[in-house]
Amino acid sequence: MEILQTLEAIWLARTAILDGLWNTIQISFLSILLGTILGIIVGLILTYGNRAARFAIRIYSDFLRGTPVFVLILACFYILSVVGLDLTAFQAGVFALTLFCSSHVGEIVRGALQAIPKGQTEAAKSIGLTFSKTFFSVLLPQALRQILPTWVNTATEIVKASTLLSIIGVVELLLAVQQIISRTYLSLELYFFAGFVFFIINFAIEKAGRYVERKVAIPT
Repeated sequence: MEILQTLEAIWLARTAILDGLWNTIQISFLSILLGTILGIIVGLILTYGNRAARFAIRIYSDFLRGTPVFVLILACFYILSVVGLDLTAFQAGVFALTLFCSSHVGEIVRGALQAIPKGQTEAAKSIGLTFSKTFFSVLLPQALRQILPTWVNTATEIVKASTLLSIIGVVELLLAVQQIISRTYLSLELYFFAGFVFFIINFAIEKAGRYVERKVAIPT
């Protein structure tokens, strides 16, 4: 009977659930994409930048990695509005998660690049390759093999962290489910449903990451 009630509640609230799911997917996709791009830049500066640039980016990275995501979301939503940058709750949430993601991806990229022998960079310079060509043709393909497993973990953490955006009023999947619970009181069943949906999203990310990892692996 409880299973039927839960299924009925989910069906009746399907529009709200799908809207929340779509918001979760958008937030996660944008944060991971933008965070990865910014993180690559952070990693490059940490590895190849001059001393002043490395120092500034090191402060940026350490500060963001040491700040709880919850606090970062609140800061991006409230503090930015105080200084005149008016962002919607959705935009502020994506901005906060992008910053958080970039700090972790930056460290992943830095570690992968530093693991590549310097002789390969010097060899690329000796045949006249520019830094951009050296990075995309020589360094990135090798670094990608080391980056992928940890990057997948970071991506799944961002998906889970998207649930915190409900504190600033973003109706993502978990908040949509909580609103249904407040009407139906089917808390255990609906929380299990929400957890299952998040598991499916993260499982898909993990499978996609493993597929790419197999594609870029060196044949043995």
